[in-house]
Amino acid sequence: MLKSVELRNFKSFHNKVKIDFEKTNYKTLLNTNVSGNLLKGALFVGENASGKSNVLKAIRFLLECLLAKNEVNWVEYICLFSDTPVMELKYVFEIDKSEIIYDISYQWVDVFLREKLTVDGIELLSREGSTANTILTEVKNYTDIPKQLLFLRDIFFNTRFRGQVKLQKWFEFLSNSVYMDMCLKSATQYKGVDLSLRSYMEESGTKLINDFFEQYHFEQRIEYNKKATGNIVTLESPENQIYFRRNGINEPIPYEMESLGNQTLVQLLPAFFYCISNSGMLLLDEFSSGFHNSLEELLVRYFMKNAGESQFIFVSHSTNLLSNSLLRPDQIYSVDFDKGGSVVKRFSSEKPREAQNIEKMYLGGVFNGIPRYER
Repeated sequence: MLKSVELRNFKSFHNKVKIDFEKTNYKTLLNTNVSGNLLKGALFVGENASGKSNVLKAIRFLLECLLAKNEVNWVEYICLFSDTPVMELKYVFEIDKSEIIYDISYQWVDVFLREKLTVDGIELLSREGSTANTILTEVKNYTDIPKQLLFLRDIFFNTRFRGQVKLQKWFEFLSNSVYMDMCLKSATQYKGVDLSLRSYMEESGTKLINDFFEQYHFEQRIEYNKKATGNIVTLESPENQIYFRRNGINEPIPYEMESLGNQTLVQLLPAFFYCISNSGMLLLDEFSSGFHNSLEELLVRYFMKNAGESQFIFVSHSTNLLSNSLLRPDQIYSVDFDKGGSVVKRFSSEKPREAQNIEKMYLGGVFNGIPRYER
């Protein structure tokens, strides 16, 4: 699981910032929202253009650099208002009680890349520009590494970390992760699993989604067939189509005619179920897009209850999620943008009591991260 991320000169984060996923001393929701000493996720709130999404992009950046097919354009991620041309990222993971630390530093003027990988304090890889030393391959010293490709990625694809069980489990966790922008309604999965709704229906059918609907009394179900028959209407197609059917109205409703919220929900659920079943991270941007407040709360609660060692890291503008009955104060960060760039504040740093209304405290300015518009 992800333990912490540190950023400097990454997009809107000019000054060094640390995002921590270790639990604090709060006793709330220990049985659902915590796995070992780590949190099963975090919520980022703040005004528009404060940099919330860039927290998710910093985590996604690691996934793209190590696992994606296409080469990453590093310049897209630099801080444009920094007078220091060095981007620094530090990722700390806990895998089977071992601590894996991966440091990346990118100097964008001279195109100079540094990498360092340690497991439980033992250095496995050290890279400076085009040269590197590692104990992960038969060759220990390298002098011709491509300038803008992570050497760890090259080692992984060439060796699959033979004999390195902890690294294999780490990359399995990374590969299981999913990034999804709810505005675009597209999911990126790093193992090559197609989590689009139609592909999910072809592979897994409708049972899991309909079981979810039934468990939480949605009063509807979903169908995937070439023919759908109601009391009045019969719809046919040469290919399987997605239909909704509301309780009490025995007529098939084509997916395209269903509400935006329902469309968004069923597009999310394949990624949602996948990350719960397979240890990894679900990175969800604009979670508040198209959902009723109660549905958002249900989804957060469902993930925390059912996930084992998976993490739900997401951005939302819905302040109703700021509740001690849903998320712990150490699971919530506000994001502000000032003259120095984006800054974060963990709600637990203000030590709110478990009985306090943290939504009201946030709207009152206690945790920062609120708009400054004149009314």
